[in-house]
Amino acid sequence: MEYSNATIMREDRQLLMLTHLSQLLDLVTGIGGFIVPLVIWLTQKDKVLGMDAHGKMILNFQISIFIYSIISIPLILLFGIGILLLIGIGIIAIVFPILNAIKVNNGEIPSYPLSIEIIK
Repeated sequence: MEYSNATIMREDRQLLMLTHLSQLLDLVTGIGGFIVPLVIWLTQKDKVLGMDAHGKMILNFQISIFIYSIISIPLILLFGIGILLLIGIGIIAIVFPILNAIKVNNGEIPSYPLSIEIIK
């Protein structure tokens, strides 16, 4: 029997779900919501079916949230608009990882609105 060098990828919805949920570590650690999905993506993208696409999607969302937060800080001085934006960004950063984790667990395709595609 001869084996090829091609890696056999496994389907692991639970790991994909946990990768989406790991973004919520930002609430506890501040940066864990970026580091943990990055590490999972880098170590599992060639082993788990769909991890490459999900990892890129998550990292693009995290980078986008960071950019929007930085942009909203100077807007605090402008009639407090920045505070409203930061509240909205906070709600989005909590709700969409949870919704997408549920979608992934159900076999659906997740999506992150307002996400800038930086990592392709």
